[in-house]
Amino acid sequence: MEKQSSHSATAAVGGFFKAIGRFFSEFGTAVVQGDIWVKLSLLWMGAGYARRKQYVKAVIMTILEVALILFTVNFAMDYVSKFSTLGTVKPEKVFNMQTMKNEWNDYDNSFQILLFSLFSFVVWFAAFIVWIKNVVNVYKLQKRAEAGKHINTFKEDLRSYKEEKFYVTLLTLPVLGVVVFTLIPILLLIFVAFTNYDQNHMPPSNLFSWAGFSNFLSLFGGGGLTVSFGYSFVRVLGWTLVWAFFATLTTYIGGILLSLLLNSKKTRVPKLWRTLFIVTIAVPQFVSLLLVRNFFSNGGIVNTICNNIGLTGFLRDIGLISTSYIPFLSAPGWAHVMIILINIWIGVPYQMLIATGVLMNLPSDQLESARVDGATPFQIFRKITMPYLLFVTGPALVTDFVKNINNFNVIYLLTENVYTTTNQAMANSQAKEVDLLVTWLFRLTQDYYNYKMASAIGIVVFIICSAFTLIAFNRMIKGDKEGTYQ
Repeated sequence: MEKQSSHSATAAVGGFFKAIGRFFSEFGTAVVQGDIWVKLSLLWMGAGYARRKQYVKAVIMTILEVALILFTVNFAMDYVSKFSTLGTVKPEKVFNMQTMKNEWNDYDNSFQILLFSLFSFVVWFAAFIVWIKNVVNVYKLQKRAEAGKHINTFKEDLRSYKEEKFYVTLLTLPVLGVVVFTLIPILLLIFVAFTNYDQNHMPPSNLFSWAGFSNFLSLFGGGGLTVSFGYSFVRVLGWTLVWAFFATLTTYIGGILLSLLLNSKKTRVPKLWRTLFIVTIAVPQFVSLLLVRNFFSNGGIVNTICNNIGLTGFLRDIGLISTSYIPFLSAPGWAHVMIILINIWIGVPYQMLIATGVLMNLPSDQLESARVDGATPFQIFRKITMPYLLFVTGPALVTDFVKNINNFNVIYLLTENVYTTTNQAMANSQAKEVDLLVTWLFRLTQDYYNYKMASAIGIVVFIICSAFTLIAFNRMIKGDKEGTYQ
């Protein structure tokens, strides 16, 4: 099984590189074997189409080429030329002899230089792909003309994009959206992680510049004044993984057990109980979390009740607390446990609904056969029900784990303005013991404008989530598990 899984992954990677090699191989063949019009298309992109009397395409490709040249000369080069330094001219007022007034000079903006340079690189890369594809297409037209085959008119090409190539028409706009709103921001995040962009280097008043791998050295325990970042990173990462594991496991198991309980024939009025649990889904999560935070705050109703029944005094007498209240959400240990418990209440109903849907589709013949063979309810659950649930909900379980790594709402809404760290090393890096990597990242940007370290943390979060997802899905799809249940 392991060999099959490894072989499939290797084959996928190999297929990707073969596709890239085939793409450039076709371009090389077109350049070498193409006629003068194909070779001329390397300079004038519409040349090959004009030779084959596809004048509309020739005009379109010529306009695109001219637009690219104008974009490069009038826009891109103004920023790309400064990309290596991210700007050197700081803003200052100078006296204009013509207007006889003090005016701002033509200063640099590091963030604009970085953003527009990145945008220019993406446009150039897309243009490079189109340029190669254009030469290959022109060469194909040459081969069709030499073979005496029909060459489509512009109207026929348009019709093909409404029929056999309709998938291209549908995917064009989404792909552009992914590039503009997902790819460019991700690349910008990566680039910022290699700069010194923070509160002391805020453009346009102050420029930021490249800093190499210094931010990652600080994050992973580099020396100097930023050693506290390495100290905090280890603790925050550890709590993030612990939280993700228990938050996923407790809600998953709790949802399955609750679903089995509600679907049991011995349970009375199951619809009533199911409705009561679903109410937690109907109420917006942030409302529930804010209410629970107030309930368990140092002066909240839960602490009042605990104090009135003597529980607070008892815990203080045995040394578990040293305050006049129980620090449910304001002290290490207490807060960690309470956050996981509160998340169970928030997350179990979702898993209950998922498990209920899966249990309704359990193979009844297997269950009946197991009962006839004398299997106990626990044996049926362990050998049939649970493996089937894991098979069906496995992908959702992986996404739940990744979601909990980035579960901003639960941690932030429960601890903001309630939890204050007393650990000076953590405070120096603007972190708290209850922070996840994502909440630490948010606080670094929102409150302290430390974009360089936030970007480095964002890259680490991405690597952790992607690595876990790839490994988990790779193990899930190995073998013929689907055939086992059919």
